[in-house]
Amino acid sequence: MELFDLSGKVAVVTGSSRGIGRSIARKLSEAGAKIIVSSRNADACSEVAKEINADGGHAIHYACNVSDKVQVTNLVKESHSQMGGIDILVSNAAANPIFGSMLEMDDNSFDKIISTNVHGPIWLINLIVPEMKARGEGSIILISSIVELVGNRNIGPYAISKAATSQMARNYAVELGPFNVRVNSIAPGLVKTEFARALWEGEGGKLFSDKTPLNRLAEPEDISGVAVFLASDASKFVTGQTIVVDGGRMIAGEF
Repeated sequence: MELFDLSGKVAVVTGSSRGIGRSIARKLSEAGAKIIVSSRNADACSEVAKEINADGGHAIHYACNVSDKVQVTNLVKESHSQMGGIDILVSNAAANPIFGSMLEMDDNSFDKIISTNVHGPIWLINLIVPEMKARGEGSIILISSIVELVGNRNIGPYAISKAATSQMARNYAVELGPFNVRVNSIAPGLVKTEFARALWEGEGGKLFSDKTPLNRLAEPEDISGVAVFLASDASKFVTGQTIVVDGGRMIAGEF
């Protein structure tokens, strides 16, 4: 199990005050990593950091809206100041203010999606990568979604941003491979989080789980184990990949 040991590593996890991000932060801590908990809500970040520390881990928190480049820069500076070098980046923070047809979306809402889901991860990676290159190792994990793989009537703009996320992983993996910096993405299926409540609550969630071979919706913990794998030496020859974690939903035939 030494392959999964993250002792001595430092991980920044954005969007980690709840849901998938919170679960990833806690699991990385259990594997030995020191954690920087970050989201827009300072109080919620503080609570997660307290949980990790109470369980014997080492965590700090720093509020950051990843759609703001100044705040992203300050997050990286604060992480260095309090924790030293950053070994692992999990870019999980996301926004989706649009539910409905792309034919009716407004520019401001779409801009918010792109700023948070595309610009934010790029800024973070570009700020953190130089130290990873100098050190000769690092793992960057981007959280995508299976919505990037299909057409969608209701969350098309979000799906566009998530397709960009997986392409981002491939592009950076090619550039950073010679420096032993790995970049991958995780594409979860429908996860029972507050963020996705509109999709999984009620009849819609039941229909989705009925079409899923494992016959249920995902919990945040179903995603965090994959993040530990990608952060650790267990995946040291894995880069540029999008790992689908959906209980088999995307491979289930319709007939």
